[in-house]
Amino acid sequence: MQPGEDNELRHIFPSNLIAFPTHFGMASNRFSDPLFQLHINPNVHEFNPQITCLSNNTTSDEADEQHFSIIDERKQRRKISNRESARRSRMRKQKHLDELWSQVIWLRNENNQLVDKLNHMTEDHERVVHENEQLKEETSELRQMIANMQLNSPYPSMIREFQDILCK
Repeated sequence: MQPGEDNELRHIFPSNLIAFPTHFGMASNRFSDPLFQLHINPNVHEFNPQITCLSNNTTSDEADEQHFSIIDERKQRRKISNRESARRSRMRKQKHLDELWSQVIWLRNENNQLVDKLNHMTEDHERVVHENEQLKEETSELRQMIANMQLNSPYPSMIREFQDILCK
């Protein structure tokens, strides 16, 4: 070992302790610390960075894979949930559209019935107005006839009484 390599050495302790490099300041006083002495492994091994990196990477890779697996599972569940939500939304939209079409058909039928009714009422109105005009003409003619009778009649008082009855 070279004189400068001592600072780069690490020792592996039992699993409940973390391996610290000597440059963390713990190397100078570690054997005088009573807590440290309780956890010293009698078989102290020199740290091999390649082995530790591989084992840490393997554990880390497995954890990452598990983490990504959980994330992928959540994404899949979310995707399925979103698809189901979209399907329900499309169904609600279709149902609403069907209801609107039913309402359009009902309103068109109602409108056609009202237009028919209005046309009948207009025809009836025109017929009644025409009848009214005819009756007014007949009334005018009858009045004229009564007026002519009064002039030519020997009984004018009787005709006046008759005219008063008709005008009431």
